Amino acid sequence: MEIVYASLTPRPGEGVRPGDEVEVVDVLWAHCRPADGLQHVSAQSESGRLDLLLYFLTPNSPGTPRALELAHALITRTHRISPWLNRRYLAQEPLTTHEGINSC
Repeated sequence: MEIVYASLTPRPGEGVRPGDEVEVVDVLWAHCRPADGLQHVSAQSESGRLDLLLYFLTPNSPGTPRALELAHALITRTHRISPWLNRRYLAQEPLTTHEGINSC
């Protein structure tokens, strides 16, 4: 199993509201695909952001996307499709590589 940490930043003037944790987890599951390998998601609000832990099956085939890439794709896809998430939170930054460490 691989674990990815990601944060969602509320749009200016929005803030994280009570219940957003449950709503974000539900929206992510609604847009998850079997190929994503997602096993569990947890969310917690923290200092003006919503922190996520996403748990993925460890890929067993060479060339299979890593958990970080899967998490970024899932969050990006969900943000694009979900009007609620799009209105409340900013889009993720593009996935970048820095000194061999990926960041989401």
